[in-house]
Amino acid sequence: MAENTKNVASNKKAYHEYFIEDKYEAGIVLVGTEVKSIRQGKVN
Repeated sequence: MAENTKNVASNKKAYHEYFIEDKYEAGIVLVGTEVKSIRQGKVN
């Protein structure tokens, strides 16, 4: 990932229950209310 970005969501259960060998980064398109929720830290 780029140096100036931050992780907004992660799957803690997957890291606890499985051995993670590889990591992949993907992008998605968000609409206004979704962006607002992420900026407020309300991501699940």
